[in-house]
Amino acid sequence: MFKRPVTGKLKTAAAQQAKKPVANTKKTEQTEIDIVSMIQQRDFSGAIAVLEFFKGLGKEHPRVRPTLPWLAYCCFHLGEYAKAIEYLEELYTKTKDSFVFLHIACCYFFLGEYEEAYEACIKGPDNPLQNRILFHVADKLQKEDLVNQCHKKLNDNNIEDQLSLAAMHFSRNQVQAAVNIYKNILMEDSSFEALQIYVALCYFKLDFFDISLEVLSSYLQKHPDSPTALNLRACNIFKTYSGKKAEAVLQPIIELQQTSHTAENYLIKHNMVVFRSGENALQVLPPLLDILPEAKLNLVIYHLKNGDVDEAYELIKDLEPMKASEYILKGVVNACKGQLHDSREHLKNAEHYFQLVGTSDTECDTIPGRQCMASCFFLTKRFADVIVYLQSVENFFQDDSDFHWNYGIAHAFVGNYKEGEKALSMAADESYKRDYVYNSWLARCYIMNNKPELAWELYLKMETSIDAMNLLQLIANDCYKIGSYYYAAKAFDVLERLDSNSEFWEGKRGACIGVFQQIVIGKESSETLRDIVHMLKNSSREEKNIILQIIAKWAHENNLISN
Repeated sequence: MFKRPVTGKLKTAAAQQAKKPVANTKKTEQTEIDIVSMIQQRDFSGAIAVLEFFKGLGKEHPRVRPTLPWLAYCCFHLGEYAKAIEYLEELYTKTKDSFVFLHIACCYFFLGEYEEAYEACIKGPDNPLQNRILFHVADKLQKEDLVNQCHKKLNDNNIEDQLSLAAMHFSRNQVQAAVNIYKNILMEDSSFEALQIYVALCYFKLDFFDISLEVLSSYLQKHPDSPTALNLRACNIFKTYSGKKAEAVLQPIIELQQTSHTAENYLIKHNMVVFRSGENALQVLPPLLDILPEAKLNLVIYHLKNGDVDEAYELIKDLEPMKASEYILKGVVNACKGQLHDSREHLKNAEHYFQLVGTSDTECDTIPGRQCMASCFFLTKRFADVIVYLQSVENFFQDDSDFHWNYGIAHAFVGNYKEGEKALSMAADESYKRDYVYNSWLARCYIMNNKPELAWELYLKMETSIDAMNLLQLIANDCYKIGSYYYAAKAFDVLERLDSNSEFWEGKRGACIGVFQQIVIGKESSETLRDIVHMLKNSSREEKNIILQIIAKWAHENNLISN
């Protein structure tokens, strides 16, 4: 949006002025060469220092004049948009050129101050640049009528108009349409090399990481030090391999930019937090909240991963989602808050956000879209539908513990215990091994799959946990239900010793009698008889004696020892 006032390639009066002979002192010649070199090498901090020095002297730099537009240009590309506005307003005071308002509008746009951008833009001249700025500002302000008006004014033969349209497609997640425009421009003129980065970014957005890397490699062969291209390459590596490998891609830039404050440096610092799974998030991300929209989203994710649901909610509650990723994150935060505080309002909000993404034309057939529909159905307890959607993306989440958690519980809810056991067992996250909900569902799957001994092992691992008694009750009742009386008796025995509630005695009594009956008919090993006798003797109930006498008599008649 914001154009360079003068470049070495444009045949403008200012460019011609730059070619005229300069003062014949070595000092002046060196200064002039330095400022042009600084701008060409994107050393905007150095260029600003030189230009402000000349401005302080009340002079114009002989190679880049007038000074104010260049100061605004450098500040804009450094990401210091507020400072750029100050220089542009000073420039307008001197020149009264309404075109300056279009540049001011660009600055406000990148500050996220869209109302101010709109007001500045309409003060500028009616030309293609104004139309392009209004096109995007209207989109941010959700003025769809104005968006359509501006769209109609875009010229199919104007490259800048087509690039603006491609950007709109991208922002609205119509990524393939953006790719088509970029490719058409490149086919007509291959000199637009930077568009390769945009094409690669589109493929990254489409989750075609290998293709994105292939497109980037062509650009990086000619521009190996491009921070933008290397950063995008690192993001692709992160998605396809690991954060450690992605970090290695950025290392040369980090070494070069340790003292730099460019926008790329902010982006790289942000991405390093992501690559390192949130390391230093609380130090790096908060200062970037007003610079990079993704910083807020990743800080929300950081709080969620650390169990700070309320902190995450406070950060995102006032965010008006525009992209699918923002709708999804709002859905996740509301779902977590709703489950944490048993808030039906937040759960309904989560269902709404998930459904919006899952049923949208652009997302319904994507992996995130299908996950959203699965999440919506999960919250409404339509688990058969959950399975349908998760099954369609299962191959993409072989190493994702959260996926296996949801998939396993959904299967267990509808009685597919074999599939439930398989999915839950694939959750490798160690925190799950300490979670009662996870262990209870896995225990139920084990029991229903006739593996009660594995359920008992789960109890032994969390024997000292505050949830151990709840797991014992689940094992006792589920084992009793399917006729696995031996482990039901073991569970009820522990429960009775912990709590003299008659319900536990009755459960143990019935389970012990059940085991005895199974021994008698040969369905249970006689070796368990000693354990049953021992459990009954542990009880203080007089009724146990009648059962023990019956067992002892049968054991004596069958030459078995019952004590």
